[in-house]
Amino acid sequence: MGTTETMSYEEQRRRRLEENKKKLEQLNLPHLSVALRGAVASPKASPAKQIKRKMSRDASLTPVRRSVRVAGLPEPNYREVASDFVDRPRRVSKRRGLDDRVYASDEAREYAQTKAEEVEAGLDPKFPSFVKPMLQSHTTGGFWLGLPVIFCNKHLPKRDATITLIAEKGEESDTIYLAHKRGLSGGWKGFSVKHELVDGDAVVFQLIKTTTFKVYIVRASEYDSS
Repeated sequence: MGTTETMSYEEQRRRRLEENKKKLEQLNLPHLSVALRGAVASPKASPAKQIKRKMSRDASLTPVRRSVRVAGLPEPNYREVASDFVDRPRRVSKRRGLDDRVYASDEAREYAQTKAEEVEAGLDPKFPSFVKPMLQSHTTGGFWLGLPVIFCNKHLPKRDATITLIAEKGEESDTIYLAHKRGLSGGWKGFSVKHELVDGDAVVFQLIKTTTFKVYIVRASEYDSS
């Protein structure tokens, strides 16, 4: 009885194995397992990555898209443009008279000062006046003319104003008076250049109106000719 049961069990087991083998063959599972092992051993890039890698390789070979308006024009050469810009000569400005300054001698300076005081003494005393000796900063450097503080506080406007200078021949020049600095700024350079003022000259300013000066110039160069 025991032997018969054992043989029956072995027979049943053999039959089940054969049936399972047939099912595996029908499903083609052995071939699928081999393919999966190959895929794990050497993975392949996804199609999306392959397309991206291909695009990056071809990017250097693909011309950049240009506007339809400039598509037919040659590519700009920026190196040449930069070279032309660098090689362009630069404009060098030179301040007037700095290399041709004329320095008056002490004798010429004193002569002009004395003559200017004589001119002032002969003017109508009802109009206030003062004598201003010229320096390099007045005629060739900064072109700023500081005026006597006491005179400004007593006779000139308390706010910035336009002051007219009238030369001996009647030519008028407008200048800007800065009240807080007590001096002439804009316009003084034009007057100085026009009348060829230099270091050592002396100028008499006579206030004939609230914002108008009559101007008398004494040249330091007259000392050499006297």
